[in-house]
Amino acid sequence: MKIRCWTYNLPFKHPFTISKGTKTHQPSLIVEIEQFGLKGYGEAPAIAYYGIPVEKMLHDLVVVRSKIERFAYTEPKRFWHFLHHLIPANSFLACALDMASWDLYGKLRNEPLYRLWKTQFGHNVLTDYTIGIDTPERMKHKIKELEWPIYKIKLGTNHDIDILQSLRAATDAVIRVDANAGWDLKKALFMLNQLQKLRIELIEQPLGKDDWTNMQILKEQSGIPLIADESCVGPKDLEKCAESFHGINIKLTKCGGITPALDMIISARNLGLQVMMGSMNESSVGSAAIAQFLPQLDYVDMDGPLLLASDIATGLSFDRGTVKISERPGLGIEFAEGSQPFMDYLH
Repeated sequence: MKIRCWTYNLPFKHPFTISKGTKTHQPSLIVEIEQFGLKGYGEAPAIAYYGIPVEKMLHDLVVVRSKIERFAYTEPKRFWHFLHHLIPANSFLACALDMASWDLYGKLRNEPLYRLWKTQFGHNVLTDYTIGIDTPERMKHKIKELEWPIYKIKLGTNHDIDILQSLRAATDAVIRVDANAGWDLKKALFMLNQLQKLRIELIEQPLGKDDWTNMQILKEQSGIPLIADESCVGPKDLEKCAESFHGINIKLTKCGGITPALDMIISARNLGLQVMMGSMNESSVGSAAIAQFLPQLDYVDMDGPLLLASDIATGLSFDRGTVKISERPGLGIEFAEGSQPFMDYLH
């Protein structure tokens, strides 16, 4: 097994603002695993509030690279358990490596991943398109710029109702709300009544990630599905989430990759939870991994390639919310011409 990696700092089309801050570029790590002449690719975007920048991922990969390259690779789940013990404190790096492992495995088996999982594309869920926090006028402009059947609206300001009323007047599309833990219980209870009037489909992470008691109160009073995001990092969070939310948002980078995400979906269904899978502004590399899960999801937010001004891979396309995959083996992606930088940080 051989490992290479590259870093990117991909620009957004518009500055991307949530309740936690604003960014103009998305830094990401791309990992390549090669075996038997086949190459698998994985991606991990760096998210500041999780405290794992690209530099940390690179450092940890340099430290463990020789051990990984000596691993006798046979299939992804065994490889993930090896990674889980090797880098237990870096789920982001584990995600990139696990994703590359699955991409390689699909190519070894000559099948896209969804077929290896014995699922089938049919009437699959549509992806939303995210509108970051801005003035109501600018947010309306972004809606007009890309007409879409479902919008996810980032909130967590002192004028959230004004924003939503303005946007609802501008579109009849489905609207989802993501507060990114930006409300307290008092504000969330006030917002519930208003959001029902505005026909909001769901609310992601209204309260702080550890505010379990108040989330239970909110759940009892909410007629709108409440979806855990920051409160749901990995499998250990599912039972608490079942008490306080109607569903979970699985993010591959947070939970450590494709392998734990597959297990989380099964456990979530057993707990009666709805399942969403979310984006962390991945390029088409990471987004292609999300796409393989579409037959298993209730909701999806995989608009990273639409939010970025430039992409690094081909194999995904979007048509008013419908996600189309290439049907090539593994993730089904290929790097766009000229998108792979010359520098490999491991050599």
